[in-house]
Amino acid sequence: MIDLPEVEPAAQAPQRKNKAGGSLGKYLLIRFFLIFPTILILVTMVFFLMRLTGDPITAALGGRLGPDQLAIRIHQAGYDRPIFVQYFEYLGQMATGNFGRTISDDLPIAGMLASYGTATLELAINSLIVALAIGIPFGMLAASKRDKYQDAILRVLAIAFYATPVFFAGLLLKLVFSIWLGWFPVAGRANTGTEIAMAELSAPTGIYWLDALRSGNMDAFWDIAQHSVLPAVALGLLTAGIFLRLVRTNVIGTLSKDYVEAGRSRGVSEYRLLTKHAYKPALIPIITVMGLQIALLLGGAVLTETTFEWKGLGFQLAHYLTARDFVAVQGIVALLAVIVAITNFIVDVIAALIDPRVRY
Repeated sequence: MIDLPEVEPAAQAPQRKNKAGGSLGKYLLIRFFLIFPTILILVTMVFFLMRLTGDPITAALGGRLGPDQLAIRIHQAGYDRPIFVQYFEYLGQMATGNFGRTISDDLPIAGMLASYGTATLELAINSLIVALAIGIPFGMLAASKRDKYQDAILRVLAIAFYATPVFFAGLLLKLVFSIWLGWFPVAGRANTGTEIAMAELSAPTGIYWLDALRSGNMDAFWDIAQHSVLPAVALGLLTAGIFLRLVRTNVIGTLSKDYVEAGRSRGVSEYRLLTKHAYKPALIPIITVMGLQIALLLGGAVLTETTFEWKGLGFQLAHYLTARDFVAVQGIVALLAVIVAITNFIVDVIAALIDPRVRY
């Protein structure tokens, strides 16, 4: 008697499908809820590290106010209360979007973050475009010319891009392309006329090139683009070196796969194998690490914005650190922590949708 294999009942098939679909939902749900402890840990570290030097009033205004005046200001701000009382009150205020006011110039921190945050976002977007435009094609070229002189040159360049300090790259670019050649402006986001035009727009996004396109002001767009090139290249090269080596390594690994070898045996050209089959799997690791690179870009933005006088969060952070305004520093770092956590979640979602292996 022949035993026939048992056939799975039709009613159980949707159940298995739901289970498979649920793994993606579980992964995304867990990644979403990880945003909150990540932000909490970073904010907590910043809060207590800022208090190592004492209360923010004394740090910012000590030496400029008398002891009695300092005591009054400290009491009014509540910095004479227990540290944990201040900590939980700060968390409650931050949850409602209230980051307090700066000590050095008495500005609302939330307004300052909204005003300067878009400038940093613009710089990060421009730099990421530069990094992808350089890293992906040159990584593919290095992989296609493996162990040849082109590959060796590109690998050395990738190491140089990553190892060169951002401020040094910025100063070198300014010296060559602004002072010697006169191709690009030395500093700033735009000239005075463009700044005025952007300020007069109704409901601006704060991203200058996007606002210029929305308003149809192509002269302003061209001016903004010229001011954006050098800061974006100085910061983008840092990440481009990582992308170049990452793409090279993964394309080389893909080119050795069985299905690529099968294509070669059928006479498919190397160019087609590279552009149609090998590069797509190589992009998955780039998407995976892109969240970490956003954090690297935001960290590099402090030096880039200071070098090019780009009025963003990094420029303001350097200013408030010099002024020892630790309340403002707390607010800026807290916003950067939120941006990094949310960006990592978005990258995790994209990676999970592209690569079915990314699951819990």
